[in-house]
Amino acid sequence: MLSMKTHGGGILWNGDFRLLLTGAAVSQIGAQVTVVALPLVAVVALDASPLEAGLLTAAETAAFLLVGLPAGAWLDRMRRLPVLIRADVVRAAAMATLPLAAWAGALTMAQLYAVALVTGVATVFFDIAHQSYLPSLLPREQLVSGNGALETARSSAQVAGPGLGGALVQLLGAPFALLADALGYLLSAVFLRGIRAREPQPAPAPGAPLRAQVAEGLAFVFRHPVLRMIACATALANFFTAMLMAVQTVFLVRVLELPPGVMGLMMSAAAVGGLAGALCAGALARAVGQARVIWLSTVVTGPFALLWPLSGRGASAAWFALASAVVFFGAVVYNVAQVSFRQLLCPDELLGRMNATLRFTMWGTMPLGALAGGAVAEAAGARTAVWVCAAGILLVPVPLLASPLRGLRDLPAAQAVTG
Repeated sequence: MLSMKTHGGGILWNGDFRLLLTGAAVSQIGAQVTVVALPLVAVVALDASPLEAGLLTAAETAAFLLVGLPAGAWLDRMRRLPVLIRADVVRAAAMATLPLAAWAGALTMAQLYAVALVTGVATVFFDIAHQSYLPSLLPREQLVSGNGALETARSSAQVAGPGLGGALVQLLGAPFALLADALGYLLSAVFLRGIRAREPQPAPAPGAPLRAQVAEGLAFVFRHPVLRMIACATALANFFTAMLMAVQTVFLVRVLELPPGVMGLMMSAAAVGGLAGALCAGALARAVGQARVIWLSTVVTGPFALLWPLSGRGASAAWFALASAVVFFGAVVYNVAQVSFRQLLCPDELLGRMNATLRFTMWGTMPLGALAGGAVAEAAGARTAVWVCAAGILLVPVPLLASPLRGLRDLPAAQAVTG
C-alpha cells in the first residue's frame, strides 16, 4: 500500500490525487470533443450510413470483449500508474493520425474503424487501471468522495466538451477538431507523470497461469449476489446506451436537422445532468442510504428516456436534451455508489480482475448494442431505433430490484452478503 495519504484534511489535500483528478479532467474534455467530432466525420465528411455509424461505435467499444478479461489479470501483475501513462500516449498518437490523414486527403472509414479500435484497447487498460489505482491513492473511507470528485471532473468535462466540439467542428471541420482529443490525452500523461507516490511491484503468483487468474476474478464477481446483479443491470444500461450513441448523430442531424454547434449543446445537456448527479451523489447516499440509492436512482430517472423519441424539429428538440439530462443524472449517481461499493468490497490483489470482469460484462454489451442500433436504424429509421433505446432503459432496474440490495439501506452491510 502506498504511504501517501491525505494530510488530515479532505481528498484535495492529497497532491497526487489532485494530479490524478486534473489528468482525468483534461483527457475527458478532449474525449468529449471526439464524442461529437468523430461521428460527424463519418456522417457528414464521409457520408456514412446508419449501419456504418453503428459499426464505428462498435469498434470504439469492441476492445472490452476482445481484451477485457485478460487485461485485469495482466494489470494485477504490474504497477498501474505506468499503464495509465502509456495508455494516454497511445490514444494521443492514434487520434492525431485522423487530422493528418484529412489534411492529406486520405481519410477513410477504414482508418476511422482502426483508430476507434486502437483507442478502445488503450481505454480498456486505462479504465481498469484507473479504478484499481484509486484505492492505493486514497484511504478506503475516502473512496466515495474520491469517486465523486472524479465523476464531477468527468461530468464537468462532458458539459464543456460537446459544446466545444460542436464549435470546433463548425470552425475547423470535424477531422481537425480531433486534435483537441490528442492534446487532452498528452496533457493527461504529463499530469500523471507528476504523481510522486510509487506503488510497490505486485508480488508474483508462481504457478498461477493467466487462465486461472482470470477465472478467480470471474468467480469473485459472479458468486456474489449483489455484484452479479449490478453487472447485469449495468450491462443492460450500456447495451441500450450504445444503441443511442450509435444512432444519435444520425437522429439529431438527419431527423431533427440540427447544425453541429446546436448538436454539441444538445449533447452537453446529458453532461449537465451528470455533473448534477456527481455533485448530489454523496448527499443522496446519506439521505436515502448507500445501497438504496443504487436502485432508486435508476427507477426514478429511467422513464424520462421516453422523451428521446418524442422530440422533434425546432423547439421540441429540447425534449431530447431534458431526457438526456435526467437519465444521465441517475446514471452518475448510480455509478458513484456502485463503483465505491465494488472498491470497498474487493481485496487489493483482486481489484484489477474484479474491475476487468465487470468491465467485460458491463461494457462488452456496448459493441453489440451499437451494431443493433445501426441495424435497426438502417432497417426502420433512426426514430424507431431511439424508441427501442428508450424502452430498454426501463428494464435496467429489474436486476437490482431482484437482488439483496432491495432490502439494504447502506453498503457496508452488503459486505456480509454472500452467494
